[in-house]
Parts: sequence; structure tokens; C-alpha cells
Amino acid sequence: MKKMATFFEETDGGLICKLCPRNCFLKENQTGFCRVRKNKNGVLYTLNYGEISAIAMDPIEKKPLYHFKPKDKVFSIGMWGCNFRCNFCQNWEISQSIPSVKNVTPLQVVEMAKNSNSNGIAFTYNEPIVGYEFVLDTSRISHKEGLYNVLVTNGYIEFEPLGVLIQNVDALNIDLKGPESFYKEFGGSYNHILKVIEFVKSKNIHVEITILVIPGKNDNEEELSKIFEDISKINRDIPLHLTRYFPAYKYEIPPTPIKKLESLYYIAKEFLNFVYLGNVFDKKFETTFCPDCYTELIVREGYNVEIKNLTEGGKCKVCGREVVVI
Repeated sequence: MKKMATFFEETDGGLICKLCPRNCFLKENQTGFCRVRKNKNGVLYTLNYGEISAIAMDPIEKKPLYHFKPKDKVFSIGMWGCNFRCNFCQNWEISQSIPSVKNVTPLQVVEMAKNSNSNGIAFTYNEPIVGYEFVLDTSRISHKEGLYNVLVTNGYIEFEPLGVLIQNVDALNIDLKGPESFYKEFGGSYNHILKVIEFVKSKNIHVEITILVIPGKNDNEEELSKIFEDISKINRDIPLHLTRYFPAYKYEIPPTPIKKLESLYYIAKEFLNFVYLGNVFDKKFETTFCPDCYTELIVREGYNVEIKNLTEGGKCKVCGREVVVI
């Protein structure tokens, strides 16, 4: 569905999209890098407004969010398109091509979420940033109806549209790809993503970070140590998910060795209070412990979650430390 986009500038010979730092220059009938924003008659249009490719009720832990609404089931939707072209994409069928879709309105999404007895909506699966207008419209209605909003995103967005969007966003999981050298493979900028994390955190919005660890690509311990340190300088309490890679799309690299992930886990723990391993399914690396008194707070075995020693306000019952957003 076509709808006028919000962030663009007119310039000689075309338009500049101002949604993400790519700032695509588009002549008449040209489409941006993300494939979903097009110059038509001197106006920028988004081509995927309301085009939903995936709908599911997911555990909030699947996003992954471990410190936000634990044990919730969240109504989750995906659209299509992305402003990256990662050769290891886990959802390439909807990020790199146009799938079959269902056309819906923002109000219909909110009603579906409520009818599913969900407390919130997660914009996920593909990159929600390129569906900016629909996510913005839906999140505004969702908040008015008392639901929370979650973004699972690569974080590659300009700060002006980000500042508008997060007014109705409660939590983000930001996919941090790796060091600056790794971003050069598919575009983007590590430093920009880091600034986005810092900006969102400064607005008191819950943030968690995921790094998909790919052998021989972004698993250098020295480079990752620098990333862990950079995150800790923003806030040591930002939860970090180090996720095991499996071959997908154009990558045939073998899966990440679990021993490698375990080594990175202990390195990350030197800088950050909450570190988890994803796609490993080992209770030892999924459980939340209080970093002050080491009390077991949330025990996870896959998507089986047991809350043990948390108050209703998300604090440790033993020492009172604030840990989770309930």
C-alpha cells in the first residue's frame, strides 16, 4: 500500500530520503536502497504501508527481551524490506524480497493485539524502521489503548525521526552487527548505532542489545571487548545477548562454536552486569542473577521462564536492586 513518506527533502533533480543515514538520492521513479521508498511525481512514498508479512504471538523473551515484561506473550508483526543487505540475514525472505502480504490498518493491528489478549505489540521480523509511517501510526494508537510497543531493529535511523518514533516506544532490542570494519561489508556504521543506543537510553527507554556472533567475521575477542567496553560506558546494566549464528541466506559458514560463545560471555561479564547466550539453550547462560547479591531472579530454560526473587516493581527481593521492567 502506498502512502506519502514523512522525512525527505526536495533537491535539484530529485529527492533525498532523510529516514536513515543512507540519505538516498532518488530521481523520478527511483526506489531507495531499502526498496520500499520511492520518488513518484516529486513526492516520496512508502510502498509497504500496512503490508503485513508475518503475525504471531511470541514470548517476549524471543525478541529477545529478558528485562522487559518477563513471561509476557506479545503480539508480533513483520512487514517487508530493510535498509541493510546482510548476507547472513535470518529473515531474508521478507527483508530482501517482497513476500505475500495481508493489508491492514493501524487500528486493525491494535484490535488484533487486544483480541489476542496481548499487553503489547512488537514490530519485528523484518526491519521496522523502513515501515516507519505504519509503525508510528500504529504505536500511537496502541499507546492510547494502553498497550506497550517494542521495536526489534538494526538501529540505523536518523535522530530526528527516531526522536519522534520513540515517544510511543517502550523497549527496543537493537541488533549491533559488530565493529566498524564488519559494517563495511553491507553498509551502516557502528559508531552511529552506538550513538542511537546512547540516545534511546538517555530518554529512559528500555534497551537490550543483540550481537549475532559469526565465526571469522565479527568474533574477534579484542574487537568485541572494545564493543563491550563501549556499551558499558553508556550503562553497565544494558542487557547483552550474544547469539549463536547458524548458516542462512548466502552464508554457509558453520555454526558458532559454543565454546567460543562461552569465552565471549565471560569477557563481556567483565564490562556488563547482564550477559546472555542465545540459540544455546543452557540455563546457566540464560538465567538472570542480581549483580549485587547474586540471587537467582529469573530462571530460563528455552522459553520456559520462572520468576523467583523479584518484587512486583522488578527489584531483587534480597537486596532491593532494580533489575527488570515489569
